[in-house]
Amino acid sequence: MTGSSPLIVVCGPTATGKSDLAESLALSRNGVILSADSMQIYAGMDIGTAKVPPDARAVPYHGLDLVAPDEPYSAALFQAYGRSVLQDMDAQGTPVIMAGGTGFYIKAVIDDLRFPAGEQQNNPVRERFQRIAEEEGGQAVWDILNDLDPESAAQIHPHNVKRTIRALEMAEAGERYADRAEGLAHAAQLYDARFIGLEMERSLLYERIDARVDAMREAGLVDEVRSLAEAGFAESLTSRQAIGYKEVLNALEGACTMDQAFEDIKRASRRYAKRQLTWFRKDERILWMDVTDMTAEEIALKAERMLETKEEGGTCGA
Repeated sequence: MTGSSPLIVVCGPTATGKSDLAESLALSRNGVILSADSMQIYAGMDIGTAKVPPDARAVPYHGLDLVAPDEPYSAALFQAYGRSVLQDMDAQGTPVIMAGGTGFYIKAVIDDLRFPAGEQQNNPVRERFQRIAEEEGGQAVWDILNDLDPESAAQIHPHNVKRTIRALEMAEAGERYADRAEGLAHAAQLYDARFIGLEMERSLLYERIDARVDAMREAGLVDEVRSLAEAGFAESLTSRQAIGYKEVLNALEGACTMDQAFEDIKRASRRYAKRQLTWFRKDERILWMDVTDMTAEEIALKAERMLETKEEGGTCGA
């Protein structure tokens, strides 16, 4: 599957400037952005997921506000959605810039990943294990997985309830999470794509993350979380997993101070950035750009030069 022009993918850790670069590339091509962010798909979760506000979007965006915060979603659903966007835009002759930090979502759209029916919504197996997790805790479902498939359980942290339940769904369908994880790296690429990864010095990245979290607080993240809670979303699986939301919910419920909650958000965001970088570093298709001390304009100019070379791999310095 290839379109009239290569799909451009902008990826990397949070707070590296992916949205700014994606908009610049889309503007220069009269294109659109396909967001690949597993939290920005939720309507009403705006400030804490760093969505570009509607009145600040220079180009059309796809992939935002797809479902309510308490609705289940998966990489399989995003795969179907993302490919439909690519098909529609290709039919119109409109270039697409795919941008985001959820590496699995990007891979699900571009590469030949096959998902069983259990990935879809209204899954009774998933709902059964979710009830066990809610009633007995995440360790209980991990223990079940460890009994059924110890090799797969060994690859999943007991606190990662979502992934544990996914592995249990696979086990009941006669598949193994460990085998699927092994096959991810070898999936064939279905779309002609150019990958640009943004990175920067760790100390600067952490400063930017801290500043972003402070800005979220100033922009009204506490009120956003309170409104979601009052609308009945406080106990949804999404709210309890999303960085920024679970910490503020804890503070609103009296488990900690709000100042401590925001320190926890900064710490969790820094850890998340490290995990993102680890994921993307495994993908040899990505052309890396060190954007330390670069302005948004300089980043855009360099990205355009990198894309003109049509290289398929390598590392680019600042």
